[in-house]
Amino acid sequence: MTTKKSRYRRQIIKELFFSRLLSGTELSAKIDKSIPLTNKLLGELVSEGVVVEDHLGVSSGGRRPIVYSITSDALYVVSVAMDQLLTKIAIMDMSHRFVTQVDKISLPLANNEQALSRLSEEIQKVIQASGIAPSKIAGIGIAMPGFVDAQKGINHTFLKSQEKTVTETIAEVTGCKVFIDNDSSLIALAEQRFGAHKYHDNTLVINLGWGVGLGMILNGRLFRGDNGFAGEFSHIPLFTNNKLCECGKTGCLETETSLLVILEKAIKGLEEGRVSMLENLSVDNPETGFEAIIKAANKGDAFATELLSDVGYSIGRGVAVLIHILNPKMVIISGRGANAGKVWEAPIQQALNVHCIPRLAQNVKLSISAMGANAELMGAASLVMDNYEVYN
Repeated sequence: MTTKKSRYRRQIIKELFFSRLLSGTELSAKIDKSIPLTNKLLGELVSEGVVVEDHLGVSSGGRRPIVYSITSDALYVVSVAMDQLLTKIAIMDMSHRFVTQVDKISLPLANNEQALSRLSEEIQKVIQASGIAPSKIAGIGIAMPGFVDAQKGINHTFLKSQEKTVTETIAEVTGCKVFIDNDSSLIALAEQRFGAHKYHDNTLVINLGWGVGLGMILNGRLFRGDNGFAGEFSHIPLFTNNKLCECGKTGCLETETSLLVILEKAIKGLEEGRVSMLENLSVDNPETGFEAIIKAANKGDAFATELLSDVGYSIGRGVAVLIHILNPKMVIISGRGANAGKVWEAPIQQALNVHCIPRLAQNVKLSISAMGANAELMGAASLVMDNYEVYN
């Protein structure tokens, strides 16, 4: 059972993980405990080698305060980033560095009854290969697509099990605490915790992947909705294209903007004779195909740039709807698709100019995330440490 003292210690570790450097006074304010108690707990953690006195901070008029940081190897977090086709697993230390290579595993989720058991086994393999003692692992965080109930540890779309929840199944195999959440929500959490614009309280984070997800930071907090399903941006019905979406409806944003749609349009264009450096694309190898399109666009290939620009404009139409409803300060393009960089900016901004009321759009800043493919892994780690203070 977690005692008050152990919880306060965990709060200190959590705050140092996210902030990196804090003085005793700053920690006291963050954990809402007295300075004497905070300093006593810090002294214990320093003597145990969990926390170190890093250097003297900036003085506000008196003695310069001591600034503390958490030691890199005090604890580790297992981060798992999943999409419908590929799963990435890595272990992170308390300095936000990956201490193992990022393992990439082909793991299709749709109609795969063995997906959950396979995922559990692969996570356990990574932990065992690392040589890190289970007692040093703070937990396993998993970002995954689908309708995820983070509180119950259930994914209603994928990884279904008749006997145990997703978190129970993986915890039984690994012996570690397990936390799951929707991938787009965790990408937004990563941007809030580690991104270049983390100080904005009202931010929409667009997750460009095999679908088009949405994570929302509203009033400084990650917004999940009533039962955790907020952010199904992909399924806003924007088009009268009569294209069937995987959700069963037609005309969803996803039917014109997913990465798979971009790949299919690229293949069709090449078959029709479009000139491009792209070649040998196949829907049977979507990962490689989309990476080739991004690389071509970043090298100035006109056809690849056109493909992304058309999709960017459609995404911008959807973002315009969100701006009218939520009035955000910042819109961040993140996820794997953000690797295309500034190619997205002009078409999305053009769509906002056309479809947004100027008074609402004029103060919204559009930004392309610099976190790239690591955003989901960083978000999964953040999920563990956000919960670290409250579990045994």
